Amino acid sequence: MDEGTDRADGTGRKGGPDRTGSAEGSGVWTVLTTTDAALKAQLLARGAVDARLAACAQIAAPVTSVFRWEGRIETAEEWQILFKTTAERYPLLQEWLQEVHDYDTPEIIATPVAAGSAAYLDWVRRETTP
Repeated sequence: MDEGTDRADGTGRKGGPDRTGSAEGSGVWTVLTTTDAALKAQLLARGAVDARLAACAQIAAPVTSVFRWEGRIETAEEWQILFKTTAERYPLLQEWLQEVHDYDTPEIIATPVAAGSAAYLDWVRRETTP
């Protein structure tokens, strides 16, 4: 943890509102995927962060997914992984997820972050710089 911060991600919580945003957004994206086991979620999260494709990844579980697959309605327990990355690194994160994911058609949904804490957004950019 960086000196002067109180969060493990080094972003801290000091000071007042500090938001960055523009019509083009922050340049930071969140990327969502799912998998069918906690260990797989941890491996995806750690692999993306280790490769600097994401600054962090949060695992939420379990969730119940209901979906149509090959003509049938299915229900499955899944773990969601929410990655924080940049618009610049997103194509590589998507490519990596498609290569390592064991689903035939993995959920990969990217959402631009319109605004957020300038310190946090800067941290995401720093941690995804190769």
